[in-house]
Formats: sequence, C-alpha cells, structure tokens
Amino acid sequence: MHPCFVRPSGEARRVHLVGRGDWDKLAPDLPDAVRSLAQAFAFDGSSGQIVHVADAKGRLTDILYGLGEARDAMAVAGLSAQLPEGLYEIAACPAGTPFHALALAWADGAYRFERYKPAGRTQPQLVVPPGIGLDAIHREAAAIDGLRDLVNTPASDMGPDGIEAAIRQVARQHDAEVASVIGDDLLTQNYPMIHAVGRAAAVAPRLVELSWGNPDHPRLAIVGKGVAFDSGGLNIKTGNGMRIMKKDMGGAAHAIALASLVMDARLPVHLKLYVPAVENAIAGNAFRPGDVLRSRKGKTVEIDNTDAEGRLILADALARASEGDPDLIVDFATLTGAARVALGPDLAPFYTDDDLLAAAIAEASLAAGDPAWRMPLWQPYIAMLSSPVADLANSGGSMAGSITAALFLKEFVEARSWVHLDIWAWREAKHGRPAGAAACGLRALWHVLRARYTTG
Repeated sequence: MHPCFVRPSGEARRVHLVGRGDWDKLAPDLPDAVRSLAQAFAFDGSSGQIVHVADAKGRLTDILYGLGEARDAMAVAGLSAQLPEGLYEIAACPAGTPFHALALAWADGAYRFERYKPAGRTQPQLVVPPGIGLDAIHREAAAIDGLRDLVNTPASDMGPDGIEAAIRQVARQHDAEVASVIGDDLLTQNYPMIHAVGRAAAVAPRLVELSWGNPDHPRLAIVGKGVAFDSGGLNIKTGNGMRIMKKDMGGAAHAIALASLVMDARLPVHLKLYVPAVENAIAGNAFRPGDVLRSRKGKTVEIDNTDAEGRLILADALARASEGDPDLIVDFATLTGAARVALGPDLAPFYTDDDLLAAAIAEASLAAGDPAWRMPLWQPYIAMLSSPVADLANSGGSMAGSITAALFLKEFVEARSWVHLDIWAWREAKHGRPAGAAACGLRALWHVLRARYTTG
C-alpha cells in the first residue's frame, strides 16, 4: 500500500476543494464555523489559499483549499505538501475532476526524496472511499515515486551502471529477463553511436534490454534516454546549464516507470524496454564536433554539436527496437531546451505521424489531468539536418530545435506506430512543492496503453 493512501479507518479531517467563483455556491452547505473563518481570511477559492478550521478543543477538523481558475487536479499537490500527518478525506470532488486524479496529485505533493536527508515528517494520508480502485491508484503513485527517486539521485550513485541496476531490480519484481551490452561490446554488436557518446566516461556505456510477456501478444517497445550526466561533451555546457544534468536520464526513468506499470497490471503485451545508458563526459577519447559516426541502421551522422548527444544514443536504441517489428514504439527523452521554450516545464510535447494515436493521447491527457500537446513532424525541416559529408547532421541549429530532433529520431524508426515525448522531467519550486524530479506525460501514455491493450 502506498503510504499516502488508506481505506476509511477512523475520524478524518475534511478537505473542501474550492475553485474561484464556486465559494458562494458551496458556502451555504458548510458549518457556521467554517464559513465564519473563511470570511475572516477573505477566502474566495483563489489558487493556493488555505484556511485551517479547528474545533473548540483546537483539533483540526476542516481544510479549505483554493484551486483558482484552472481547476487542475495537480493543484492539490500544493496542499498535501504542507499538511501535517494525519487522515484527510475529500469532502466532494470538483466537477469534472475524478478522485483518481486528485489522489495522484495528493501523493505528488506529499513525496519527499529521502535518500540522503530524511524529511523528518510523516506523509499525510488520504482516505480512499469504498468503490474507488485503490490498486490502480497505488500502482501509478508508486511508479511516479520510483521515477522521481531515480531522477533525483545524483550521477555519483546513478551512473550508467546504476540505471542498469534499477532496471534489473524492476525485472526481478516482475520475472522479466534483462540483457546488457557494455563497453567495447557495443562496437562488436553494432551500437556505434551509443559507444561514441559514452566512451569517455569512467563508467562504461551500455544498452540495457528488458523482455517480458507472451511473445504471441502484441509487441510493445518502450525506449528511454539514459544520459546519467550531461556535461555537453567538448561543446561543454555553462555551469548553470550543467547544474541539474543528473536529470538527463529522466527519459529512462519515465520508460522504466511505464514498463513497471505495464508489467504490474499484466497487460497482454510482449514488452521490450530499451535504455541506452551513458555519461556524456570529457576526456581524450571523447567524440568531437566534425566527427562522422555510423549508426546501427547504417546511416552516417556528422556531429555538429556534442551536446546533442541524446538523439545519437536513442537512434541506435530505436533502430534496435524497430528490429522486433513492434506494434508500437514509445520513447521518452529529456531531449531539447527548445521544447521548454515552446511549451514550458509542465506540458509534454509529443510527436507522432499516427493521427489515431495522437487523438488517443490528447484524450488521455485530459482524462488523466496530465497535460500533453501534439507538435508537428514538419518534414520540410529535415533539410536543417543536412550534411555535406554524411546522411544527417545531429543538430539543426537554433530554430525549431524540438521538431528537428524528433525528425532526426524518425529517420531511425520502422514501426507501425511511434510516439516521441520531449520532456523536462523536472520542475522548479512552486505552489508549495519542492524543486526536483517530476513525471511528465507518463500518466497520459499509461492511460493510452491501458485502453489500447486491455481486453474485454
């Protein structure tokens, strides 16, 4: 059981979630003490407003929390992040917001990364009413917590070998098989771009492959960018740009989390998880601007910028995934700053040329309260990746950077359906929630896979 959730087991404090403009409709049904205190604090449902209501003995009985205009379920994370330990129950779900989404937001706010520094507080627990599927809520919350733990762990403890260890741990939990290709074996087994990007690091680069499920079932491939730390290579990043680059394996963390959800729910698929795990380091044998690399697929790539390394390792992994003739390939990558400029930190841009899949993701995004936005695979921009000496350049310059990165990946994909998510996997401190790792697009894709492969 996730520590944030509990079935009804005693007296709980009531949480009233109020959107701006709804207070006048809700107030008449509340106790006089709640209305009076709300008036004293000028509570009107503005985003982030909190009013604590106590009884005559000073015991906390009710919480008023403002959702503001957006009515985003994730706003509830700002509440659970600040509450003391104890039992809480949602008095009523706001219109159009399912309890499932509120519960996941609650767990999001209550999460703390404690590997190196205990939080010193017990998470507040949300009462899950009878009739609500606790297993499903637990499954998603646990997967997201695991994702965030992976991303928050620094590269000193989450290098390429640490990423492999995390995959092997998940595999043991679900009786999956894992194989890895490490170091110079990447050259003999034809993963030359993964090798090139990671060869300068102290810990050897690798491709980790997990297999699970019945081979007769539809084939699902999940791919995640696993750059344990990104210095930028010889095109070195600035100090500020490098500060949070432990999160550059956020795509791998999302891929591992999604694979865990698939296996835990026992979806009827033949699952393959592919994670190229490297550190983009600087040493005498680091790859250089101007180098031409040959990929697993046979295409040659001229290196315009060594800080555009994620697409190189993904290209070899996507080519490998395509060899399995999958029904669907999903890839996650913290690929471009351009995606953040376009859509900000919370909105996950996704790319696919499958219109039915795009519609399903858009619908799931709304249903899950997990924002995602389709971006164009604008084929004419492939010209930005032209090279005079190779089939492709690895960077298209400063314009349309997220689009050209997606077009680069598309060159290495052969599948009936494919979607690429260019995520940040991070957030700044806001709304009472601490800075650090964040799931982005995971729940939307999980809803899609659950609907696509659940029978009956």
